[in-house]
Amino acid sequence: MSNNLSILDNSLILVYFAVVLFIGLYLAKNREETSKEYFLASKNLGWLAIGASLFATNISSEHLVGLAGAGSIHGLSVGHFEWMAAIILLFLGWFIAPLLLKSDVSTVPQFFGKRYDDKSRLYLSLVSIFAYLFTKIGITLLMGGLVLREILGWDMATAAILIVLLTGLYTVIGGLRSVIYTQLFQTVLLIAGAILLSVYGIIEVGGFSSLYQKLPADYFQILKPGTDPNFPWTGILFGAPIIGIWYWCADQYMVQRILSAKGIKEARKGTILASFLKIFPIFFLIFPGLIAAVLFPGSKGDTSYSLMLGGDFLPMGIKGFVIIGFFSALMSSLSSAFNSASSLVTLDLFGIFKPKASEHEKVLVGRLSTMFFVIATIALIPLLRLIDTHIYIHLQAIQAYIAPPIVSVFLIGIIWKKASAKGAIWALIIGGFLGLVKIILSSLSADWFSNIFILKHYNDINYLHFAVILFLITSIILIAYSILDIQSEDEKHRINKLYSLIDSENEFKFTSKVSHLTKSNNTITKQNSETVH
Repeated sequence: MSNNLSILDNSLILVYFAVVLFIGLYLAKNREETSKEYFLASKNLGWLAIGASLFATNISSEHLVGLAGAGSIHGLSVGHFEWMAAIILLFLGWFIAPLLLKSDVSTVPQFFGKRYDDKSRLYLSLVSIFAYLFTKIGITLLMGGLVLREILGWDMATAAILIVLLTGLYTVIGGLRSVIYTQLFQTVLLIAGAILLSVYGIIEVGGFSSLYQKLPADYFQILKPGTDPNFPWTGILFGAPIIGIWYWCADQYMVQRILSAKGIKEARKGTILASFLKIFPIFFLIFPGLIAAVLFPGSKGDTSYSLMLGGDFLPMGIKGFVIIGFFSALMSSLSSAFNSASSLVTLDLFGIFKPKASEHEKVLVGRLSTMFFVIATIALIPLLRLIDTHIYIHLQAIQAYIAPPIVSVFLIGIIWKKASAKGAIWALIIGGFLGLVKIILSSLSADWFSNIFILKHYNDINYLHFAVILFLITSIILIAYSILDIQSEDEKHRINKLYSLIDSENEFKFTSKVSHLTKSNNTITKQNSETVH
């Protein structure tokens, strides 16, 4: 495979690929050909699979490379997003998961369709697919290709195509079940590989105390001033949760794991496991960046991870194991993106235009759309070099421009019955347009619009502060339009039906408990009476 690695390292990598393909293809055998099985693993997942899949889907090459790169420049302050995720995962388990599972939906856009209408459902589906191609899939492959080129000497395009084809093979055939259970295996490997890299790096530096002494004090400063261009404390406190709620609670990419749970208890246990695992990235994902800043002071940023991985301090065999962890992170996120994107195409786009499609047609469209995304990803590879190299901050910024309208419409629709479908679509369209303008401006040279006062200041708004502003604007649009708009009887009926489905189940469970308690008390009273007599 590579002359830079030992025979043992190369052998470990080949064994890894063989085991992943075996798991993915084996789980595809003898499964029923239904959309529920292909996209939701028959809604039969336990908490361990859910928790591991949430974590493995989240931790990809942009985390391994991007967090190390950001850590080498900004220090521990980049860890805010990881700690925030640990809290939001519990919010997902205790508040959002029951809502979605009781609503009996297969995708998040379907929930938008039930709460509002098919326009909002279509908007969310299209925006999500766009985001998967240009953030999750695109950036994952960019980071993967860069590392494999530096460490294994592979051509960037060749490396990306090989990974896409291997991942696409078991994803196309096996669907979500193959994705989930390969991730269960990959989670252990990516955690172990990342920990080994950090441990050997710390030893090479001379321990934690030596690392602390050799770096500037601001590397260990958690809260940055409100004027900080990347992580202002005001943006972290108010803007980061908006990004987090979209990513963990309203994005099919993550929520699909919750929708596949056996029940609410399993979903909640899974989010607890994922929340627990999200506490540790600061130690094995950010620390390699701090270590790289000491060991390789002349090079900082997204090259830090590659330099660490290629370091002479990693013994034979250990280096191969760490590279396996990197492959695990890369493939687990890609497989999730492929499957989630195909679920949106099949269950939402195809589902809107042909709602009475047969199960065979849905599975066929699912496989064909997965193949399409695999091919589209390969076609996208030449464009990846145009993406900003400060990848982690770039990714958070893009999400900050996309997330606020979706989160606003999602949360207000849950807590306020009078939020109207027309108000929702206008909030999504206007908010989406404002976010798109920010994306375009951030990708252009400032010289192009430096003389235009409004565009210059619009572009200068910090991405986290922008998320707060855009959230407030879209919320005002939704609320104001809903107050002025009169809901039709059909819309009121649809909303009441959705909420009654949720409320009736809660009432049923409460009534059952009261009834059970009453019966128990009557039995005890009867027994006591018989004893007295």
